Amino acid sequence: MQKETRKEEILRVAARLFKNKGYSAVTMRDLATEMGIKAASLYNHISSKQAILQDIVLAIAEDFTAGMHKIIEDDSNSIQKLEQIIDLHVKIAIENTDGLAALNSDWMHLESKLDYYLKLRQDYENNYRSIIESGIENKEIKAVKPDVLMFSMLSTLRSLYLWIPKKGNVNPEELSASLAQILIKGINT
Repeated sequence: MQKETRKEEILRVAARLFKNKGYSAVTMRDLATEMGIKAASLYNHISSKQAILQDIVLAIAEDFTAGMHKIIEDDSNSIQKLEQIIDLHVKIAIENTDGLAALNSDWMHLESKLDYYLKLRQDYENNYRSIIESGIENKEIKAVKPDVLMFSMLSTLRSLYLWIPKKGNVNPEELSASLAQILIKGINT
């Protein structure tokens, strides 16, 4: 396993602090204290707290975007694509629960990158809705309101970062399978 760079360590520790205290309450001094270094040393690796938040949130949003592009391009049917979306959310939530907290709670503080983030999010949701609509059209999914179905699924998937840490060691395949059974069973025809 490759050793974590100082910048990666800063991002990891900052994500944890943002999750625990909220972005607005965390100072660069808090981050430096948590890392056992002087605040001035942070600026050798990162330009600002805003840059830290942008790095955390946008990296995750871009991971979701890349994952969705692979799913959209896949020849699978709509149910299989929804299962892949669940897998994607589980994988990212397990790998980066603290970063997901920042993405879900602090995205509105992105300032200069807010429009970019909102476009990534809108494109992701449009692709998700498109998969559902295709499934309804192909009679793979019951004729329900696509937005309500997407909201129901995403509400669960977007909150995994809260649930996973409480469960300790989570098996990603088992969690994905259980979520797929629960979230999709009711929409299969």
